[in-house]
Amino acid sequence: MTAAFFDYPKAAAFGRVVPKSRIYEHAGASTALRDLFVTQVDQIVWKYKLAPETTNLAATKAVKEIQVFGISLRTGNLDEEVLRAIDRAIPFPLIFELTWSGKRKAVAAFKRPSDAASTKWVVSGYFATDWAPDDAPRRPLPVALNLGGLYDSLITALMPKSAAEAEQAGEDIQTRVARVEAIRVKTREVDRIRARLAREKQFNKRVAINAELRAARQELERLSGRVPVTAMTNE
Repeated sequence: MTAAFFDYPKAAAFGRVVPKSRIYEHAGASTALRDLFVTQVDQIVWKYKLAPETTNLAATKAVKEIQVFGISLRTGNLDEEVLRAIDRAIPFPLIFELTWSGKRKAVAAFKRPSDAASTKWVVSGYFATDWAPDDAPRRPLPVALNLGGLYDSLITALMPKSAAEAEQAGEDIQTRVARVEAIRVKTREVDRIRARLAREKQFNKRVAINAELRAARQELERLSGRVPVTAMTNE
């Protein structure tokens, strides 16, 4: 999937290197987290600032700006905690573009101000494209009425096809995110039940586990409309 790689406006180009020390400071990074940054991250660049003055789109209460961060990696694997640390440190919605070995991947979580405290943020699980060639074509930014609508479209582009269909049907972004996360939870449950079934030798217990597996699969199909959903992977 390369549909989530966008041609950001030249007026939004920022191009500033972000020191890892700044992330450590604002995210309260532990020694273990700092080690992940050292071993997995080469450089972090604040690539684009999508704001009213750079996009001609009005800010909304939840989305005043959108930042696009480029992360060049030392390895093809990036621990999700690295992204969470950056999201904790930067008080704006973020889109990440990872680069490694001539390839790139777009990653983001849906990020919104907390209903309980406007200075805090609620961050969903992460959505990601597959790795694509670094020179793969980019598409124009989605048409939007404001930055909130643009952010919804940027996040939706990272989600399964069913989410885009739900967007067209008028389902709001928070509902879509919640459904995709429910699919991920149910997918993991199905995998655990399958593993239990494979280990169980007793016939009566296998019958019961099979019934449990059928029920979990039916719920997964109801949630996903038979569209498989996977979490962020690093292959």
